[in-house]
Amino acid sequence: MPLAPETTATPKAAAPSAAVRSRVFVPLRFQDGFEAVAEVLTFSGLTDGKEHLLLALGEWEAALQGAAQGGPGPLVRLHSECLTGDVFGSQRCDCGPQLREAVERIAAEGGFLLYLRQEGRGIGLYSKLDAYALQDGGLDTYAANLALGHGEDERDYTVAAQMLEAMGAGTLRLLSNNPDKAAQLTGLGLEVSGQVATDVHASAANLRYLAAKRDHTGHTLVLPSDAGPVAGAPGAAPSGAAGPVAGPPGGAPGDVGAASRGGARAAGVPTHDDMLARVQGLVPGLRERAAETEELRRIPDATMEELHAAEIFHMLSPKGVGGFGMGLETYVEVVRRLARGCASTAWSAGHLIEHVWMLARWPQEAQDEVFANGPAPLAAATGAPAGVARKVPGGYSISGRWTFASGVMHAQWALLAAQHGDVRLQCLVPLADVELLDVWQTAGLRGTGSNDIRAGNLFVPEHRTLDWELLGAETNPGSLLHADPLIHTPMGALLNMVAPAAALGSAEYALDLFRELIMVRKVKHTVENRQADSPLAQVRYAHAFGLVATARLHWQEAVRVVSAAHARGPSTMTEPDRGQYRLSLALSGEASDEAVRVIMLGSGGGVHRLSHPLQRIQRDVNVLMNHAALTRDPVLEQAGRGLLGLGFSVPSF
Repeated sequence: MPLAPETTATPKAAAPSAAVRSRVFVPLRFQDGFEAVAEVLTFSGLTDGKEHLLLALGEWEAALQGAAQGGPGPLVRLHSECLTGDVFGSQRCDCGPQLREAVERIAAEGGFLLYLRQEGRGIGLYSKLDAYALQDGGLDTYAANLALGHGEDERDYTVAAQMLEAMGAGTLRLLSNNPDKAAQLTGLGLEVSGQVATDVHASAANLRYLAAKRDHTGHTLVLPSDAGPVAGAPGAAPSGAAGPVAGPPGGAPGDVGAASRGGARAAGVPTHDDMLARVQGLVPGLRERAAETEELRRIPDATMEELHAAEIFHMLSPKGVGGFGMGLETYVEVVRRLARGCASTAWSAGHLIEHVWMLARWPQEAQDEVFANGPAPLAAATGAPAGVARKVPGGYSISGRWTFASGVMHAQWALLAAQHGDVRLQCLVPLADVELLDVWQTAGLRGTGSNDIRAGNLFVPEHRTLDWELLGAETNPGSLLHADPLIHTPMGALLNMVAPAAALGSAEYALDLFRELIMVRKVKHTVENRQADSPLAQVRYAHAFGLVATARLHWQEAVRVVSAAHARGPSTMTEPDRGQYRLSLALSGEASDEAVRVIMLGSGGGVHRLSHPLQRIQRDVNVLMNHAALTRDPVLEQAGRGLLGLGFSVPSF
């Protein structure tokens, strides 16, 4: 048996009678100059005891008489009080414009505007403002109410039915986009002869709110296609802005590039701070589109456009081809900060950036081909498992099925590992030449679209094949072409950096959400008005905060070890170095994972709704913890061998 929509009202008994208490004429004038005269009525006997008002407008008596003769009845609007919208003109909702529209339309046709004291869909003014804070953290308007311990919509329209019955309006036309209002009035014994839609009062600041009403509760809203989603709180910088965005002095806590920025910005090349400011400007939009990213199982086009506009993919591209030639510290910080918005986007973008750097390690002929259209060719790369390569005239014929092709949904090229005897080759092929298999159905990191690639007897010319060991070496072919320091470093170190950075950024975002939540949330069966006032909640927050700090410190240590090794000449890492940095990354991921677990256990049932970002963070981090860089047991075993000088039993570690 199918479940009924949440907006379907349960039939109620007829509302108890109420009586008109007083009536007075009030001339109205709105800011745009529109004027009307309303007869304002008050009532006694209302079931909730609140001071609701009814404004009788236009030829309302004639409309009632017409209903008695079989007509459709007066035009009626149930308007819930909204101090921020009705009085202060807040653009976070559409309440003020709807109120203005309703007065004019009802005055023209005859009917009633019921001004109901139901601030914030019945949760009150302070709670509504608390919900706004949670919405700024990524929740929609309904999930925010639930996170505060309220219902999605606590409004009961019994008093509206009482007021209408007292006016003799048993039949009416309802001016509303909300199906629940019509359902409740019908359930209370009134006849809604028709539902008249209000205009859509959309803006950049309220589009997300309107979309939630449309998608979650079935409001009849046709939103404009040219209105972009709001990126965070009103007044926030556009999420696609490529310029600097103001932030806390000195950058975010644990910024690993803080000591290595220095120097004036070269023409056309951003500084470390410039690039992080660009990324910070993207975070609100990433949070806004995180659910869409999961649903699409790839990065949305709007996000890709913003990443390109911010020149994220130029970061590790060599300066000789028009890139920025930036360092390890900037790269990992960018991935970490992107994860504060969306882990799937951080994962995909991090690998696409890294793969541009891998392409810059190839010989000249291959680079001429891939960089022909600009400094940021996008490529997927996968070696799990390696395919099979067979030598043929002019190159190789490769076959295989490669899994976990991160970035493949946005790539033009694919870097595929193939085994030829004892030699592991990296094969560079146009994505159009291979078959893409849509298999990425996962619990977490769904938005990465890390699908499989299949090829059979695909010819790869000689210049687009390269020995993996040579590609990964300090003296790779690209190091003879480019002076950028990072091209002259072994490849292995960077290949383990994305997963820990994404886990850390996700945990930091979770901690921010947890703090916002406990500052306003009321927990059942407790005496405190908000969770943050409970000593147990204070302990839990401190525990989570400490775990995130631990994750950050381990991560910083790993970056320090790798950077120090790269600064030496030759830059090849020693086995103790490799053991130390891989251990630090694994311990960072473990602390990030534990922080998210502690946060989830203290956040209530509401955060497990699919609309809440915390449940998505939990799923994403769970999947990240299964990446080879963070899989605890083998990492600790090999790290121990390296630190003890026993030699790695797995040479590729």
